Amino acid sequence: MIRKFYIATFGCRTNQADSSAIREGFLRRDFEEADRYEEADVIVVNSCTVTHRTDQQVRQLARRLIRGNPAARVFVTGCYAQRAPEKLAAIPGVAGVVGNTRREGLVELADTAHERDGGSERTPASVHWDAFERARVFEALPARNPEERTRPFVKIQDGCDAKCSYCIIPMVRGSSRSVPPERLIERVRRLTDEGFREIVLTGIHIGTYGQYLNPRFPLDRLLRAMLELPGLGRLRISSIEPMELSRRVIGLAAADERIAPHFHICLQSGSDRILRRMLRPYDTARFLGIVEGIRRSLPHAAIGTDVIVGFPGETEGDHRATLEFLAEGPFTYLHVFPYSDRPGTRASGMTDKVPAVEIRRRAAEIRSLGTTLLRDFRRRFIGRGLELITLSEVRDGRRVAVSGNYLRVLVSREIPENTLFEGRIVAEAGDYLVAAPD
Repeated sequence: MIRKFYIATFGCRTNQADSSAIREGFLRRDFEEADRYEEADVIVVNSCTVTHRTDQQVRQLARRLIRGNPAARVFVTGCYAQRAPEKLAAIPGVAGVVGNTRREGLVELADTAHERDGGSERTPASVHWDAFERARVFEALPARNPEERTRPFVKIQDGCDAKCSYCIIPMVRGSSRSVPPERLIERVRRLTDEGFREIVLTGIHIGTYGQYLNPRFPLDRLLRAMLELPGLGRLRISSIEPMELSRRVIGLAAADERIAPHFHICLQSGSDRILRRMLRPYDTARFLGIVEGIRRSLPHAAIGTDVIVGFPGETEGDHRATLEFLAEGPFTYLHVFPYSDRPGTRASGMTDKVPAVEIRRRAAEIRSLGTTLLRDFRRRFIGRGLELITLSEVRDGRRVAVSGNYLRVLVSREIPENTLFEGRIVAEAGDYLVAAPD
């Protein structure tokens, strides 16, 4: 009898990479991946807990999956499962809750549970959770982005040692730890040999990669080693903290076009007063120096950032300072996050919370600015050539591609997915550019 599994993933690229590892585990146990959750014998919800709204969405999805496929065994893992396992275990029909510390055993647990009861009856949810040990090395190596047949994610690092006052991630991901470089280099070599033309390096705090390995093996050294691999197409670095982005990494990207000219660097606020309350280790002048250095070295690079809107104590003046900083800086796109209170964080105990209606207004203003910044950046490339990689996604009869500097481009559907090529931008179509092959 063929057993099938289905994975629903919330959150960041690191979570998507974790889902890839879970997927591979099921495939190794002779499960088959289901196209629809209704067909699955085992369902896994890989959760996020970055906001209160995300927690709610995880619970809602779990209930919907259970109603839609009552015979399946439903397991919840990920960051919400690590933070509040008892809330998820209380949902009727959840078979098990598996925290991030126990995620590597999830597939065996699901397999054993299904064989034991055959999917015939409901049992109370089991909870598999413990506190993080302070290990500085880990071995899990995901291979595929479950949402795409191109651009696989390789997780090089997990966890975070920062103490930002708003952030729950260190509590649910543990201390910063790295995959040994030899395993990563071999993984990228295998993916390249399999024909993948862009590989995304991801993690929670990837700028700290290798600092606790013995001997130390910093991110720029890892990149140099990967660039020596024959046949390598393109490497993309995911989100990185400003104080961890070394000049050596920027220099590598400027010197070698195989590193995508794309840097997503977390700002969070354009007000120095709020940055201090957030316990961020820089001020706006230091941050601006970093991003302007990227712009000088890589004039056509995408420079994106995260902004938290409505942090406790944020005044209208702080908000205006953020808008001005973003408008005058070399940013090409913005990710805007309304402040969400996370119990257990320092910010949760602050009493000067910003009203929700005010947070929504401020978020809308910054999103509007982000739309303008991205539109202006996009239009700079009409008439120019860009290196593109085609995705499996098709829109309006044309294939979607992504440029090295993170612009979405429509190309001929006849170009196969996972093709890296030079395309000339000939027009703009809504939020997309349109390219013709050179």
